[in-house]
Amino acid sequence: MHSTFVFPKSQRGISLSGLIFVLAVLGFIGVFAMKVFPTYLEYKSSKDAIAAAKATNGSPMEMRQAFDKNADINRIETIAGKDLLISKETGETELSFAYQKKIPMFANVSLLIDYAATTARNGAAPAADATAAK
Repeated sequence: MHSTFVFPKSQRGISLSGLIFVLAVLGFIGVFAMKVFPTYLEYKSSKDAIAAAKATNGSPMEMRQAFDKNADINRIETIAGKDLLISKETGETELSFAYQKKIPMFANVSLLIDYAATTARNGAAPAADATAAK
């Protein structure tokens, strides 16, 4: 009695080294997302806060105070009302801000993100040297 063993034509599945590589890539993406996502949420909150401050239609000081109140509620810590650029170039008061966020990734590697927003309809923030209401 001879029994013949038939080998499968091809193997299926993932090798241990392939699994380790996939897990390492997923881990890196996860750490990257956990470090970047909070800064993006803060930027979105800041953008919403300048829109709310503009809606007050008050003086530049009142708009800064409205932004600061909104910043306290939404935990905006990167910028404050004093950092806002308030201009009246097109006859309508526009608020804008720009800042850089440095995110340490690992060892001596960091990620630098430039965030900027404005309430201007054309999306262009006024130049920093433009006359701004204080």
